[in-house]
Amino acid sequence: MTTQHSAESTHPQSPSTDLPRVALVGVHGFGERHLANLARLEQAGALELVAVADPHPPQPGSLAGSVAVYPDLDGLLAAKPGVDVAIIATPIQTHAPLAIAALSAGMDVYVEKPPVASLAQFEQVLAAARDHGRRVQVGFQSLGSQALPAIRGLVEAGEIGIVLGLSATGQWLRTKAYFNRSRWAGKRSLDGTDVVDGVATNALAHAVATGLHLAGAHTLADVRSVETDLYRANSTESDDTSILRIRTAGGETLLCALTLCAPEQLNPAVTVHGTLGEITLSYTEDHVVITTPAGERRESFGRTDLLENLLDARANGTPLLCALEDTGAFTAVLEAIRTAPAPAPIGTGFITWQGEGDDAHPVVQGISGTLERAVKAQATFAELGVPWARPLPPVRTLTVGGRPVADYQDGSHIRAVSSPRPYLHPVRTLNGTVVTDHQPLDHVWHLGAGVALQDVDGVNFWGGRTYTREAGQYVWRPDHGSIASTGTASFQADAGAGRPGVLQETLSWNGPDGSPVLREERTWAWSAVAPSAWRLSLDFALSPAGNTPVSLGSPGSNGRFEGGYGGFFWRLPECADPAVWTPAGSGESQAHGSVAPWLAWSGTFDGGPATLVFVAAGDSTDPWFVRVDSYPGVGQSLAWDTPVIAEPGAPVRRHVTVFVADGLLATADIETLINEQGDPS
Repeated sequence: MTTQHSAESTHPQSPSTDLPRVALVGVHGFGERHLANLARLEQAGALELVAVADPHPPQPGSLAGSVAVYPDLDGLLAAKPGVDVAIIATPIQTHAPLAIAALSAGMDVYVEKPPVASLAQFEQVLAAARDHGRRVQVGFQSLGSQALPAIRGLVEAGEIGIVLGLSATGQWLRTKAYFNRSRWAGKRSLDGTDVVDGVATNALAHAVATGLHLAGAHTLADVRSVETDLYRANSTESDDTSILRIRTAGGETLLCALTLCAPEQLNPAVTVHGTLGEITLSYTEDHVVITTPAGERRESFGRTDLLENLLDARANGTPLLCALEDTGAFTAVLEAIRTAPAPAPIGTGFITWQGEGDDAHPVVQGISGTLERAVKAQATFAELGVPWARPLPPVRTLTVGGRPVADYQDGSHIRAVSSPRPYLHPVRTLNGTVVTDHQPLDHVWHLGAGVALQDVDGVNFWGGRTYTREAGQYVWRPDHGSIASTGTASFQADAGAGRPGVLQETLSWNGPDGSPVLREERTWAWSAVAPSAWRLSLDFALSPAGNTPVSLGSPGSNGRFEGGYGGFFWRLPECADPAVWTPAGSGESQAHGSVAPWLAWSGTFDGGPATLVFVAAGDSTDPWFVRVDSYPGVGQSLAWDTPVIAEPGAPVRRHVTVFVADGLLATADIETLINEQGDPS
């Protein structure tokens, strides 16, 4: 279903005897659009264009003879042409000084985005407006969209359930000519003056501003934190491929995933993600798509022109739709970008250039899928482990004979609804082939190798939707817990000279309110076993944090047929020709749900062929959980179809060993490896 909402100019069509007198500062670039809009409104009898200022005046005959032309704003102010409203459409670094000059001369101001190039300038312009009793409208045209209040109404009415987060996405392409159009283009500063050009602050700034608006973040006080992950494929100073993660004072998270290096230009959008669906606004078109269990519907909206809105505010006291003070949240983002380390260059091996000469533009390989994954996981490029991104520093690195074989992450960067928890990733063979994945697009809550359970006395420590017996399906619930170290740990990083590496720590499994539910003692141990293989073992013991028993369950114990995942879990990356088998049979259908002494997985990964051998403890009766076709993963089910109860003083203990080997091992090789090495437990 498509619905069209229209809007008409609020200004009369008949001439007025007391029209606002308007001056335009900057007539080229975006100033040309202002000239066209001014001509429209002047024809409608809403204003009078009396002056323009630009060192390069417009073409002769393009303006009415009554319009005075000045080389700059200083010349215009010196002539005192009686201007009521000044529109500033000049380079970014000139916005603040020109706005202050116009305000000091008693004018109301319409300034293009971004309104300023620093937080200090924002405060200076705000003070000038306050001191002189004038208004400042900022040219984020998308904030005039009538779709915005409609979306807020849908969210407040519960149309998409509980809000999980918001995203702003933009995939544009910009050529060399775009960055060669002026001295300031692509600059973070120019001649010692802040410019802060970039994908988030200028080209796709509307995506950021619109996302902030829908997240309820307007003023500086509305922003709790801004995290930046900035990169560039072009030979510029400014970023052209970036992620921003903004957390608001109201508790919302906005993930902005933006690039000017896409293979094709797509309409940018802002999406509100909910437990029952999502609402997406294509803000350049004022087009909205609402997706819920009932289906999809589309609505189109009108837009209020921001200059008209400023004129209404002058005449009738109408609130400004984009007042300067309401761009404080955007300024907080700009300031975070301004003060962040310079954008990191993306390696040339990850860039493909298309076109020739000034029409040439870079394409970051796989950028569309990477942005999609970032949005879904609410993660930065670094956190996703994108190969051209800055590496995310591990909390600890596990080594064998000096060679790094695994990174230990504490999970503190993981979004709340993915149940933050510690994990190993990447895990590598001795030759460096990566054999784990984390935050994959299909299940962004899958985190390398670790321990997770979906139902611990009703708390989800797995991430994502929860399978409930009542619903008979997966549903979003505000039931996500987190697992964190209590600070008690011992670490021996390197395994060598007959000595295993060991990480022992005490973990607290905390519910959504932060209260402890379980206490865990976890030990990872690792050692070399052959020139091309090493061994990793995991021991963990789960005890109630209090004095009452705690139920440990899974989707399987809640009624999902053969869905008993939970406990130890290893998410693999995609590989070619995957094979999975146990001593009793081959393939997912034979391995899944089986109780076998070991399970093997082999395939050709990005770094080469490798084999993983998962070995159960000798007395284990836990079935193997295996997925091959839908996604690659192996686990040992702690509660296959029945909950396990952790009693005070009687911890639930589990042990598993994994042999990580380069090459494709056969069953005979595996049995020899196991028999020769034995069980380290």
